[in-house]
Amino acid sequence: MSEVNLFSYQQNLMERICSLEELGLAFQAVKRNGGAPGIDGVTVKEFEERLSQELSQLKKDLEGWTYEPRPVRRVEIPKPGAGAGVRLLGIPTVRDRVLHTAIQAVLEPIFDPLFSEHSYGFRPKRHQRQAVLEAQRIVQSGKEHVVDIDLAQFFDRIHHDRLIHRLGLTIQDKQVLRLIGLTLRSGIMKDGIVSATTEGSVQGSPLSPLLSNVVLDELDRELERRGLEFCRFADDCNIFVKSQKAAERVMETVTRFIESRLKLVVNREKSKVALSKGVKFLGLTIVAGTIAISSKSMARAMDKVKDLTPRGTSQSIEQTVEKINSWYVGWAGYYKMTQYPSQLATIEAHLRRRLRSRIVSQQKKRRHLFARLKERGVPKGLAAKDVYSNKNRWALSHSRSVERAYPNRWFIQELGQEIVSNEEHPHWFPLKICIKLS
Repeated sequence: MSEVNLFSYQQNLMERICSLEELGLAFQAVKRNGGAPGIDGVTVKEFEERLSQELSQLKKDLEGWTYEPRPVRRVEIPKPGAGAGVRLLGIPTVRDRVLHTAIQAVLEPIFDPLFSEHSYGFRPKRHQRQAVLEAQRIVQSGKEHVVDIDLAQFFDRIHHDRLIHRLGLTIQDKQVLRLIGLTLRSGIMKDGIVSATTEGSVQGSPLSPLLSNVVLDELDRELERRGLEFCRFADDCNIFVKSQKAAERVMETVTRFIESRLKLVVNREKSKVALSKGVKFLGLTIVAGTIAISSKSMARAMDKVKDLTPRGTSQSIEQTVEKINSWYVGWAGYYKMTQYPSQLATIEAHLRRRLRSRIVSQQKKRRHLFARLKERGVPKGLAAKDVYSNKNRWALSHSRSVERAYPNRWFIQELGQEIVSNEEHPHWFPLKICIKLS
């Protein structure tokens, strides 16, 4: 956006935000995202039933300066991994989410062109894959030492005054700045008690991602000023240098800048200096210049497989496979970035073995299993050798007879795996696990 167009665009920001057209588009975005109700208990569906009245009243309140946001409902979500703690989320009311979305939609065209090229999170036409590929390129250029900076409770520690000041350097409309200030200080309700919010931006607000980029753009500019190569996705920032000594120096000086200038806190326990192969970035890691799924991500996937295929469940195989597909298609769709297809094959193999183990256990008695295997075409001698051995259920799931009765092709669709051959991503990846029950 040129300076002339930007000046013209900014002349009626508050008017744009308050327009019924913009609020209507914002509601449609909120509806697509779904989500639970806020402290007033009003669902998206209930809000839609009286949409015209709700949006008209919201417009009236905004124009009359009588709008007051409701406190957000506090929700604690466990972080992945045992003992990893909880992530504090906030759920604004549907009405407030509509306004937050409208503000975000109006301000994003102004701020996004100003952000660093090294920033990839929460931006239109930018995504995680681009960030990982850029990290790979930097490592391949010879900068294998990584400064991995972890910001402790970043969203909860955003400094309100500094944020409004940064916004004010670009936005001249004081009404818009006041409105954003109101949303930041809306308060939090937990167990029926409302607490004031003197810092932070609620995770769960459609506006928070844009505000987080405004805050961290100052870090991006500082790193660019120092001539450092880096990739940042939201508050996940990796800086790449050529030597261990340089990495340690950068860690020290950048930490000082973040804490003294940005008023944020660096988690020294989680932040580290290491070779790229020892650093997790967006669930992946760069090993000898190639992209691999990180060991932590693989471990979490194994835990997810275990959760999806519990023992002693009354759930049918069909129901289990439906849940597996729902998770695995999305998981593999992201992690297909790995240049080590065996990692995906490992997860698939574990899924199949867990399902074979379920099938074995469902037979209840060994003679029933023996009969079932024969029905599936397993020779009588081979079936008897495995079934009437001392092998437990888990061992039987990996036996020749069970694998012969339920081969890999039984678990996948006819086109369940395919070779992808194109310039963008010339790597094998699975589409889905799916039992053919016919």
